[in-house]
Amino acid sequence: MLNYISEILKRKDLLIYLVKSGLKAENRNSYLGYFWWLLDPLLNVIVYYFLVVVILGRGGPDYPVFLVIGLVVWRWINTTVNASAKAITKYTSIINQVYLPKSIFPLSLSITQLFNFCFGLVVIAIFLAIFGYVPGWQLILLPVVILITLIFLIAISLFLSYITVFVRDIDNVLTHVMRLFFYASPIIWEGGRLQNSDLPEQFLVILNMNPVAILLNAYRDILMDQKVPQFLGLFVLTVLSILVIVYMLHHYNKNEHKIIKVL
Repeated sequence: MLNYISEILKRKDLLIYLVKSGLKAENRNSYLGYFWWLLDPLLNVIVYYFLVVVILGRGGPDYPVFLVIGLVVWRWINTTVNASAKAITKYTSIINQVYLPKSIFPLSLSITQLFNFCFGLVVIAIFLAIFGYVPGWQLILLPVVILITLIFLIAISLFLSYITVFVRDIDNVLTHVMRLFFYASPIIWEGGRLQNSDLPEQFLVILNMNPVAILLNAYRDILMDQKVPQFLGLFVLTVLSILVIVYMLHHYNKNEHKIIKVL
């Protein structure tokens, strides 16, 4: 296990290269290029604001900020999870020619999407400024929540990238699973806050166990409500994610020959 982690660290140059190439590849053939990292979350906010506020007549004066935080964080989670299914299989030609720790591919993917999320934070900052939100000292906790989100996504990415090598149907199912999480999380509706909840109370217990909801509420607590997030849920999520990461790295170490055989 330690030797395997050491092997990953020796390949840090490759990890950096994969991250850079991943960032360049996302908008390589588009006219606006990297500007899409700012424009995409902004367009999402406009679409859902029109749907919820203009058409359905829901949402209060703080809804645009609530919405932009939810959509930007969700975009990070959704993109990472969906791309994880192909994190290993799309590098089949490289894997069959050179020995590499296979876990380096989902790791690079997770880090790549973290950089994309940083551009989304710029959009959030713009909305906070426009609507007069000034985060308090709790803003120093934002990097902690971002780190917890990254750890969670690395755990998911390591698992999905491995299992999809053997069960390719996972890639097709993920779209529907993520759609379910989208509507089961307080992204476009305000069920994350009890005082504005659109959900019956009996469903709030299930909501509170939803890792996406836990993360979204933490971001909004810091950026909108100027309060310390509920760290119990974040702590449990972090511990479980770290356990999954350790287990998956051990599993990769023991079964990488099976990946090569299948690919």
